[in-house]
Amino acid sequence: MIEEQEIIPIEVSQLLGRVKQLYDEKYRIVQIGCTKCQDNLEINYAFDLQYRFVNLRITVPRSGVAIPSVSGIYWSAFLYENEIQDLFGVRFKDMVLDFKGTFYRTAIKHPFNQAEPKKEEA
Repeated sequence: MIEEQEIIPIEVSQLLGRVKQLYDEKYRIVQIGCTKCQDNLEINYAFDLQYRFVNLRITVPRSGVAIPSVSGIYWSAFLYENEIQDLFGVRFKDMVLDFKGTFYRTAIKHPFNQAEPKKEEA
């Protein structure tokens, strides 16, 4: 049996309130992941309570946005946020521990958020 996983799209302004609500309901944070989606980035926050997953999804522009850190609610989130900050260039405000771009050593800055190469016409 495969359990349906709920994905709830939210606005950045709703993030801290929704995360705090899940914390108060005793959900544990499972993972925060980021991926490119056309001209935007999707950031997914996964939570679990008794093997029931709930995912909050925010969609943000690929540059010029600052997202409030959830590490004040779930302390361990600073690991995911530093990773996303280094690999995608997303800025998180008020992290409990901010490595300021030095969490990973990469040959190029923000390697997972580079412009796509232009395709040549045949």
